[in-house]
Amino acid sequence: MAPTIPTYTLSEGCPYADPTTAQRFSDGSPIKGLMLLQDTQLIETLAHFNRERIPERVVHAHAVGAWGEFELTHDISHLTDAQFLNGIGTKSKALIRVSTVGPGAGSADTIRDVRGWALKLFTEEGNQDFVFNDIPVFFIRDPIKFPSLNRSHKRHPATNLTDSTIFWDFHNNNQEGIHALMMLFSDRGTPKSVRYVNGYSGHTYKLTKKDGSFSYVKIHFKSNQGNDTLLDAEATRLAGQDPDNHTADLWNAIQSGNFPTWTAYLQVMTPEQAESFRFNIFDMTKIWPHSEFPLVPFGKLTLSRNPGNYFADIEQAAFSPSTMVPGIAPTADPVLQARMFAYPDAARYRLGVNYQHLPCNRPVCPVYNPYQRDGFMNATDNYGSDPNYVRSSLRPIEFKGTVGANGSAAGGHQQWVSGAIGNYTSEMTDVDFVQPRAFWNLLATQEGQQEHLVSNVAGHLGSADPRLHQGALDMFARVDTELAARIKSALPQSK
Repeated sequence: MAPTIPTYTLSEGCPYADPTTAQRFSDGSPIKGLMLLQDTQLIETLAHFNRERIPERVVHAHAVGAWGEFELTHDISHLTDAQFLNGIGTKSKALIRVSTVGPGAGSADTIRDVRGWALKLFTEEGNQDFVFNDIPVFFIRDPIKFPSLNRSHKRHPATNLTDSTIFWDFHNNNQEGIHALMMLFSDRGTPKSVRYVNGYSGHTYKLTKKDGSFSYVKIHFKSNQGNDTLLDAEATRLAGQDPDNHTADLWNAIQSGNFPTWTAYLQVMTPEQAESFRFNIFDMTKIWPHSEFPLVPFGKLTLSRNPGNYFADIEQAAFSPSTMVPGIAPTADPVLQARMFAYPDAARYRLGVNYQHLPCNRPVCPVYNPYQRDGFMNATDNYGSDPNYVRSSLRPIEFKGTVGANGSAAGGHQQWVSGAIGNYTSEMTDVDFVQPRAFWNLLATQEGQQEHLVSNVAGHLGSADPRLHQGALDMFARVDTELAARIKSALPQSK
């Protein structure tokens, strides 16, 4: 049977003969005549083109993504009542978006950068977003520094060029990020493909139960493909010759049926352990040692379907750490608390106040929220005549929620801290250099890895203003004096 050929129409559905034509007033000559304002097709085509691009993400603008499925593989019902984490074999539709952070859309896939690792699970209790990174630590622990951090990794405000001087100026003066900095300049900063990228929560979360009990957790998604990386020279070559290398790699793998998978793990800490732990468990610049808090497997993520349309499925996708189902809750992590506002606010700016109506963001479970209505591009019946104010005796149905947002009715550690309000910033201490030193020693057990870190740092630092070199060397000397000495000898000026 021959395929049905659709009738071409304008956007309002009116049929139109030819999408390549434009109306003119002329004497029949193909090169003479005036274009007419009455030509709806021409006007709408040009006007829509002017508006095709939505605002670019301030960070994480360049990305690749796919659809898949998350399956619970181990029983963790003693930790949480979240329905998608109860019942071995429970499956949830998934959407993933893996991105570089600093560069804009259209930049090369293989640029040295942290990768954002965002996952949306469509569960029967609502959407669950995991907005992770591909390294387990972060550059800051004070949210007020978040805009400054990202500006220093982007372009100079005057020249509009990427600038190693502002990069090192920021990090020399905010040294709590040294662990993340060393991971960035190790080979982890240039993954071979997004299929080889892990996802780490970084933040500490709570898993909760209705009886009020809870556990602190960090969440890891580890690639079952391994963690292959590129050397700096190869990443640079691909950035010029094959800038869409990661995008093509994921697409082709899924298209050929070679579905990439990740195993999901938890690190679990009791409230009692947290109260007496040797450092702040809400500090994003620190990892929890695996020897004390071993990885506990609980699920498997499989990517099995490419986007039907990149803009519709991936560019319009909105992820936020604030999107949590009952059984998962936030903690007092200050950066997490700030991100829980910043991310949905960014989505409202980029996509409009009703961004949750878009198919890539729309929950699969029923939604009833008659107090959040109207607004630009509302794609629902807008709750009809249902009253738009609370406690109405005219409401056609009775309703009552079962839990508070983000686990507020889940009990446990409701009061995080007591004291007086004051201005606060964390101070750097010697503790901030203990884990980076362990990372440097770990690299010594992996052939060539210390050399690669030294070379990558020296190459980047060498292009910065020489006035910043000593500050960076002093920072690395606090990790290990040999590391600083090797970077110094590798700087271009030292040769």
